[in-house]
Amino acid sequence: MSSEAPKGPVHGQDASTVPAWQPPRLETQPLVGASPQLEKILSDARGKIVPRAVKGHFDRIRNALIWITQILFFGLPWLQWNDRQAVLFDLGARKFYLFGMVLWPQDIIYLAVLLIISAYALFLFTAIAGRLFCGYACPQSVYTKILMWFEQKIEGDRVARIRLNESPWTLRKFRIKFTKHAVWVLFSLWTGLTFIGYFAPIRELPSEIIHFNLGPWQWGWFLLYSAATLSFAGFLRESICRYACPYARFQSVMVDEDTFVVSYDYVRGEPRGPRSKKVDHKAEGKGDCINCSLCVQVCPTGIDIREGLQYMCIGCGACIDACNEVMDKMGYERDLIRYTSGRAISERLTQDQARKRMFRPRVLIYISLLVIVSLALAWSMAMRDTLKMNIIRDRGLLGREVAGGLIENVYRLQLVNAAEEPLTIQMSADGIAGIKIMRADNGRDTIVLPASSTEMVPVVVQIPYESGLSSGMHEIQIRADAIEGQSRSAHAEDSSNFYIPQ
Repeated sequence: MSSEAPKGPVHGQDASTVPAWQPPRLETQPLVGASPQLEKILSDARGKIVPRAVKGHFDRIRNALIWITQILFFGLPWLQWNDRQAVLFDLGARKFYLFGMVLWPQDIIYLAVLLIISAYALFLFTAIAGRLFCGYACPQSVYTKILMWFEQKIEGDRVARIRLNESPWTLRKFRIKFTKHAVWVLFSLWTGLTFIGYFAPIRELPSEIIHFNLGPWQWGWFLLYSAATLSFAGFLRESICRYACPYARFQSVMVDEDTFVVSYDYVRGEPRGPRSKKVDHKAEGKGDCINCSLCVQVCPTGIDIREGLQYMCIGCGACIDACNEVMDKMGYERDLIRYTSGRAISERLTQDQARKRMFRPRVLIYISLLVIVSLALAWSMAMRDTLKMNIIRDRGLLGREVAGGLIENVYRLQLVNAAEEPLTIQMSADGIAGIKIMRADNGRDTIVLPASSTEMVPVVVQIPYESGLSSGMHEIQIRADAIEGQSRSAHAEDSSNFYIPQ
């Protein structure tokens, strides 16, 4: 990544004005029929990229993250917590179970804050290291690598796969292709099962699928997610990253000269060309790049990183591993392709100098905002009261006189116990002298709430007739407090109006 691309900018364009993220533009030329550049673009769009397998430091990191993310994705729904599924988003019951926490629709604010944190994290990671998420943790990249691993094990290495694709159909080719696609389908169905397992009890799903007992929405999302995995990761692959991913398009406004991205050191590598290992290439005026094209062959999106950083680059580091293997064989210094900034290459900065420039003002702002919002979310969830209450007035009966010289109003209390243990609460009211509250069904001032439940409790509020208040509405407060001696404390209160008739 640099302001000066290896092949140079377009004629008449100042190299210093070319953004670091922008790939070299194709030189314009008069068109006679179809131009070679256009034909190449169309060929790339139509052709299928068959990347070469590569081993190295960054490949091991990718594999480790694939294992971690997939163990979490496939394993979380099977965990148990308090005799229930540990992670379950029960849309029918409007309860979201996250281990020991139960969230209700009233807790939608936490989802909004999580989205804000995700946005800040996206800005931060892109400003520091470009499309790092795309290369190492994006589901599209992860599932593509998994399905390609199946393909490699069944069909062979890159050369074998290309020959198989170009060969005529035979019984052997049909057997190999059928086996590969059968494995792909089974894996895709597994991902679909796991996905709906976050919204329905997963231990019951295999039997329900076998006996075709799923509901319409379950069948729909199961087949949709499975089809998306199979089509996106199995067939479309790099086309999603190159043509459909919106992140690829707007990353350019978030990357600058100090962002660490996969970069080709054109100052050291040019002029490129083949040579013997025994020849002093510097004496012949050649750079370190031997033009082996392995960096292109291993790229999952089929780009040539030597042409500058392009929006199709997902930052996976496969070209770094391939190039380092070649450098080791040639006896050259490693990291001809490496994670670094455009400024480091153009100004010949060391990695330590480049890393110091990474923490520029906007990065520090992103970090500060991310830390503040994350701490606020953690504090809010730690201090979250598991008892919630809403007061609903009975509009059909505003107020009435009852025996004993009392004025009575009727309400309904919507009480939510968001904890996984029952709770006994005591009601109280204030705002008017002599006010008292009780249940309408049994006359008690206590309510027992089952674990993780919502109760609609009718209550009556009474005040003495001789309260000295004028007719009309008067504000009151109703409180609900956990009775002492229970395993946890809880408190909720809300205000309403008490109507005194004329």
